[in-house]
Amino acid sequence: MPIRIVTDSTCDLPNAIVEKMGITVIPAYINIDQHSYLDGVELTRKEFYEQLPALHTPPTTSAPGIGAFIKVYEQLAEAGASEIISVHISEKLSNIANVALLAAQATQVIPVTVFDSGQVTLGTGLLAQIAAEAAAAGKSVAEIIQLLHEKRAKTYCYAALDTLEYLRRSGRVSFLQAGLGTVLQIKPLLKMHDGVVEMDRARTRAGAMDRLVELLKAVGSIEQISLVHTHVPERAQAFWDSIKHLFPTQTSPLSVEVTSVIGAHIGPGAVGLVCIKSDDHK
Repeated sequence: MPIRIVTDSTCDLPNAIVEKMGITVIPAYINIDQHSYLDGVELTRKEFYEQLPALHTPPTTSAPGIGAFIKVYEQLAEAGASEIISVHISEKLSNIANVALLAAQATQVIPVTVFDSGQVTLGTGLLAQIAAEAAAAGKSVAEIIQLLHEKRAKTYCYAALDTLEYLRRSGRVSFLQAGLGTVLQIKPLLKMHDGVVEMDRARTRAGAMDRLVELLKAVGSIEQISLVHTHVPERAQAFWDSIKHLFPTQTSPLSVEVTSVIGAHIGPGAVGLVCIKSDDHK
């Protein structure tokens, strides 16, 4: 019986990959005014980003309930799964992994191992995909978890935000920092690696793109690169056009619009990348 992979909607994996690899995605919630929507199910990303700038009350986000995880774990067991690996957004950014762990402990019908990706958006998604590929290849849970730890340490996510405003709205930065950023035209950059979140900055949008390139080059040899954006596919494509000479054997990479649960905190206009460093021996 197969090992099945579960993740959450912040993973940003396209449906085609999810379906091909048999990954189960549990949606988080995006809360707007008095309404809660299942992320990616009851509210499309296009609908969300188009209304986001006009919202007077900042949207909030919340993790799926423990019951949602237990239900999925038990359904997979009934469908013939032997074990489950549940891969989720960094616990530094969300409570989702902690809820999944409580659900795993409460699930009696099947062993469930929860893995904190230490990542966000496709950083989580690519690790879930790697886990699914390893499971399909016949690897054991122990082997897959070891592989995930190795890949987590080599996975980087960098994003240039268009404004500090949405971080301020969500309580991630103070009013003073947000005001200063507006006056000085500061473009914040978020850096995520192995569970550590850091902020960088540039003075202009062009400067932020240049800084992304610097960060990418500093990683070293790259075995996989993907693009992420918040409702600006044309900017993501322009960024790829500016760096594709660094990847002469790479066709157009995966490029995804970041899900609403993350977009609520970083706002529209962000462009970023997720990359996995090549193994040291390569």
